[in-house]
Amino acid sequence: MDEKQFEAEKNYQASMLCFRQMLEEGKITQEDYAKIDTIMLEKYQPVLGTLFSENR
Repeated sequence: MDEKQFEAEKNYQASMLCFRQMLEEGKITQEDYAKIDTIMLEKYQPVLGTLFSENR
């Protein structure tokens, strides 16, 4: 994994951690979370994030 891929992975995981917390707190719905995940996957194109995405 090169530096660019690492940064993309880190940014995706950090973003999704925040959104997962919002989901658990009831601030967003599961549907919202799935849409956000799709957007973040497209934006960051993480190498490992696609393996762990709940929105495959």
